[in-house]
Amino acid sequence: MKTLSPYSTIADLAELFRSKALSPVDVIDGCVARIERLNPRLNAFITIFADQARKAARTAESEMKAGGWRGPLHGVPIGIKDFYDTAGSRTTAAFERFKDRVPAADAAAVAALKNAGAIIVGKTNMHQLGMGTTGLQSYFGPAHNPWNDAFIPGGSSSGSAAAVAGGLCCATIDTDAIGSCRLPAACCGDVGFKGTYGLISSKGILEGEKADEVILWLSHPGVTTRTVEDTALMLDVLAGTGGAPGPHDFHRRIFEKQRVRAGVADHFKADQELHTAFAAALQTLRTLGHEIAPANAPFDTPRFGDIHAIAADRKAAADRWFEHIDVVLLPTTTTTVPTVESARANPQALAADNTMFANYFGLPAISVPCGTDARGLPMGLQIVGKPGGDGTVLSLAHQYQKASAPGGNPPQLD
Repeated sequence: MKTLSPYSTIADLAELFRSKALSPVDVIDGCVARIERLNPRLNAFITIFADQARKAARTAESEMKAGGWRGPLHGVPIGIKDFYDTAGSRTTAAFERFKDRVPAADAAAVAALKNAGAIIVGKTNMHQLGMGTTGLQSYFGPAHNPWNDAFIPGGSSSGSAAAVAGGLCCATIDTDAIGSCRLPAACCGDVGFKGTYGLISSKGILEGEKADEVILWLSHPGVTTRTVEDTALMLDVLAGTGGAPGPHDFHRRIFEKQRVRAGVADHFKADQELHTAFAAALQTLRTLGHEIAPANAPFDTPRFGDIHAIAADRKAAADRWFEHIDVVLLPTTTTTVPTVESARANPQALAADNTMFANYFGLPAISVPCGTDARGLPMGLQIVGKPGGDGTVLSLAHQYQKASAPGGNPPQLD
């Protein structure tokens, strides 16, 4: 059997599994061994499903040998942010009071992944209750940035970003309320995506626990991967679980060549290194033939906290800001990755100024890597689309990633 790098993509594995050139047993054995070796260093996982994953891999191998390939996620190792309920296994939100909380049913997104044959290898660490952007506050200890543990991994999906960047799994499902999937993706060099509000079901995220209604309106399920193509493959399984109309053939759509009208946000916040990287990303998009022009981004959310206002503003978003453009472009973060020392006292030390508006207006948004700073840490380009424009966001992000860094550049952990 052929063996692969721990940084193999979902697309890589799907091709090999379908042709029976690779066994999911070998992949999961290697994945679990890597988690057990590196998790003490990264603290990316709160709970590891070693035995369950190996058993699921043997089942997947038998199904594939019998011609029962279930699709691109069959046999692929996936992590679950510890916000999502998993039947019979603890779901803690990295919070002491929930350390022994064991739900009876899977979250809708978890069930969809299992039905597609994905193998759940564990529950990823996170900023406690999703209430911070640094990833430093967790009952189980902070997750660490695999590029350099003197710097934060971002939050709240800290363990997910570290796990994917560190080659501990191919992808994770996450949440994003003010940027908490996209921000850690930018800090760790991953692809972080949240869809139009309602694209992916949020049912089963700490089911039965009381949550602030405004947070529920802002929070979007998200996906962290190493490539935009893998994000599309994940979404083909997850999209529509929240009731959004289909069909959702995102993987096919990212290969369709379309000329995109892209607006450059005219008043985003960013330090000089990010400005320089952003300018280079814009030039790459121009060389791909896309129209780039200044645009007004909807950063101002004066009615934040008013549920009825949020609903009305979301209905007006497409006409108000996307009449002449398809997407808005801006850096994901306002600064390069903060150090752990500088962020320790402030759970919101990584500003969400460039990301939160997409949550308020329910817009699809993605962060893709766009180079590294002077310290060798990743930076992110953000692409935000109109409501329902998920396919356009993914297509442009895929084109940019293929043109800018087609081979990727993982951190050196071995």
